[in-house]
Amino acid sequence: MTRLIRDVMSSDTTSVEPMTTVARAAHLMRERDVGDVLVAYDCDLFGVLTDRDIVLRTVAEGRDPHETTVGSVCTRPPLVTLSPDDTTEHAADLMRQHAVRRLPVVERGGCPVGMVSLGDLATADRPHSALQGIGRAAPTH
Repeated sequence: MTRLIRDVMSSDTTSVEPMTTVARAAHLMRERDVGDVLVAYDCDLFGVLTDRDIVLRTVAEGRDPHETTVGSVCTRPPLVTLSPDDTTEHAADLMRQHAVRRLPVVERGGCPVGMVSLGDLATADRPHSALQGIGRAAPTH
């Protein structure tokens, strides 16, 4: 069953400004138990920083996360985004087409309002799938 993105997205997202250090963003990601943060100036989406960006574009390149800014390593426009009024089917098509697992959700005008993940789509369209409890499970350390 196709649903609207507004019904499945996470609206409790974390945002940082482009001049934030990668170390600070990583600490926020750990505190919030998320794998990405939106990079924005107020209502202007600048990019998305994922845990993968931190590993590949900072750590693996020998850059100092306490000196490196989020804006220099995040995924930048042209970003693939969704509207809250898009469908889960459209989101799945975009994820498949662009080989991504997360998409920012922006209101008309570009203001970021949330994030939708592949897991969100899987549990929304198949509520009894094996993925249903993953987001609620305690992380293993």
